[in-house]
Amino acid sequence: MTLVTDAPRDIRTVRAAAAGGLHAVAAPGLPPSVEWTGDAVRVIDQRRLPGELVLRDLRTVEDVVDAIATLAVRGANVIGTTGAFGVVLGLRAGRPLDEVAALVARTRPTAVNLQVAVDVVAAAARAGRDPLAAALGLLEADREQCRRIGEAGRVELAGRTRLLTHCNTGRLATTGIGTALGIVHAKAQAGEDVHVLATETRPLRQGARLTAWELQRSGVDVQVLPDGAAAAALLGGLVDAVVVGADRIAANGDTANKVGTLGLALAARHAGVPFYVAATLNAVDLGLRDGGAIPIETRAASEVLDRPGDLDVPVWNPAFDVTPGALVTGIVTEAGVLRPPFTTSLAAAVLAGGPTPEELV
Repeated sequence: MTLVTDAPRDIRTVRAAAAGGLHAVAAPGLPPSVEWTGDAVRVIDQRRLPGELVLRDLRTVEDVVDAIATLAVRGANVIGTTGAFGVVLGLRAGRPLDEVAALVARTRPTAVNLQVAVDVVAAAARAGRDPLAAALGLLEADREQCRRIGEAGRVELAGRTRLLTHCNTGRLATTGIGTALGIVHAKAQAGEDVHVLATETRPLRQGARLTAWELQRSGVDVQVLPDGAAAAALLGGLVDAVVVGADRIAANGDTANKVGTLGLALAARHAGVPFYVAATLNAVDLGLRDGGAIPIETRAASEVLDRPGDLDVPVWNPAFDVTPGALVTGIVTEAGVLRPPFTTSLAAAVLAGGPTPEELV
């Protein structure tokens, strides 16, 4: 079932395009980014925003893989949670566990959250526990982790009102209030002044399409700027702090995030503006000594050459880049704000505060 609504400002009703009937959605809020319906995982098709809100029911593991690969589902935490339910769907269809787990895990290689989520559900299944309970546990854990990140970041950034962010890291990218945008939401909910500069985030414009849409709905002051204008904003004194998300963090604090993040970090360092990464601890990969070992996904040239009349020329279209830990002021996690040296603080936080599969189910 695909549920559709026009989505300019207020979401009032959802039309069932395939099944008929009306489905109420509270205005001006959002439906959950990921929801288990009993026989499917329901997600927001983020390709269709901001023009219309489309809820898709993914009923097979192939549906889940396609949604992740085509960016209908995006954001490291949402990818992980949706992938966990994909394993559940595959197992319910009688597919072998190893086959299903491998199929889901390789869909997008950079975001380690996906592999972690698949491993949690697979571990539950191998131990004779309920895989669905494990997936639901991941969803609830993500919500709580985002809440803690928001509060830790709110305290850390007290008095800093003008925040620059990249891509989308909020309610659309997580099952909670978000990571980097979770800090923004926490500040707004506490009644603190907050103004967001959202980079457009080429080539797929997640900042202009998703971050601006989400923040407008939440009543947060937001202004979109072209990616190429961010350095000028930083050097021009228009930014108090940069806050971005993460798809994978190596043991030394090197961070893979949406391509363009590295340029922001370099400009922030030159401008003397603090640069923060906000992520749940399951984005940390202690098995990677540094960011040089992080697999970087490259995507189709058509995402860049997407206008009629574009030349047929070679394109390098990496989805992510790696920011050295030396450029990061702090990493905001559910365990608090971690500071350099990250080889010490990340390891301590993961070993002391990272939930185990048994704790999540």
